[in-house]
Amino acid sequence: MTPARRRVLRRLERTLFWVLLGIIVLYLIFPFYWAIRSAIVPDSVQFATPVVYWPADPTLDNFRKVIASGQFRRAVLNSTIVAGSVTLLSLLVGALGAYALGRFSFRGRTPVRYVILSMTMFPSVSVLGGLYTLITQFGLYNRLGALVYSYLIFTLPFTVWVLMTFFRQLPRDLEEAAYVDGATPFQTFWRIMLPLSAPGLVTTGLLAFIAAWNEFLYALSFTQTPDKRTVTLAIFYFSPQTGGGFEIPWGQMMAATVLVTLPLIVLTLIFQRRIIAGLTAGAVKG
Repeated sequence: MTPARRRVLRRLERTLFWVLLGIIVLYLIFPFYWAIRSAIVPDSVQFATPVVYWPADPTLDNFRKVIASGQFRRAVLNSTIVAGSVTLLSLLVGALGAYALGRFSFRGRTPVRYVILSMTMFPSVSVLGGLYTLITQFGLYNRLGALVYSYLIFTLPFTVWVLMTFFRQLPRDLEEAAYVDGATPFQTFWRIMLPLSAPGLVTTGLLAFIAAWNEFLYALSFTQTPDKRTVTLAIFYFSPQTGGGFEIPWGQMMAATVLVTLPLIVLTLIFQRRIIAGLTAGAVKG
């Protein structure tokens, strides 16, 4: 192959790469762009023909109506309480379980690991009936505690599995040095092992928070009154602030969607380095 032809092939490969990358980026960004566009256009422009991709006179009225809604503010508070509780409990209980499974040898450790891994494979709907029975028997129906309990079933096994990989990678010399200095197993875990697993804690904590924040099926099944709704249900049940009839307030729904998505984007941008470090470190066999 001549040098000239080789250069042409390289340029063609580069061009195809950038074209493919552009298509992927457009595919990922377009839904969020469309949500922002729908949130800042008047209702009369929502379904105009031809399609208005960017309004000439954008408005923030939809955001004002959403923020003024007491039910939406209550739903944001509920989601914050539920997602925060799920994240904290997943990290607290998951870190203890992962440390035990990753650093100590005992009979039945391998079966327990695979049981935990199998829990991450079940679809949410497969355990909905059993969860509903437990929640009604415990008197948790239409309470935020029902959501915290049900979300932990899926966030906790994932947290344990990921953090277990981190703890297994840490040098055993650290533990032995701590024991020589008189530290107890819990002190070794709390003061030495846990800080060293910070990338894994950030990664699993953020993923658990996002999963709890975006969950819809269990929130729909285990809550009933408007004061117990989370943001996903609040958007689903959104009603116009003025007027009646059967009008669907698409602009307000899109504005609410943008508002509840922004915190997740901000958190991801803030912790992106730790997330990348956590995902790459968790993929390496210790």
